Amino acid sequence: MTIFKEKLDEEYVTISEVKAHLSEVEAERATDEDRELRYELARAIEHVNRYAVLEPEESRELVEKLTELEKVNEKTAHKIVDLLPEDRTELRSIYAKERFALDGEELDEILNLVAQYA
Repeated sequence: MTIFKEKLDEEYVTISEVKAHLSEVEAERATDEDRELRYELARAIEHVNRYAVLEPEESRELVEKLTELEKVNEKTAHKIVDLLPEDRTELRSIYAKERFALDGEELDEILNLVAQYA
């Protein structure tokens, strides 16, 4: 017998937004002495604390600006916001699996948006 779980909804979130959610969970667990942080949760909190650079509102705003560009979809915009590439090489690595390549002007346009927030 196989049990399948149905995917009801899918939503992309930035690492900054995850940090905000995990901070709430960590605060809730800290008030309850009987509940401790599981290893996976502690590692996730450590990861977001180390790599989340922007505030959640800033990251959401940058995602919205990036998705307004022609060749940036929502999933790619979230990757860009999480990684905050500093040069063309780093940005090209995000687009490595895509079936198209960006020209220099498109890369610079994205990098200029990222530079405003980084």
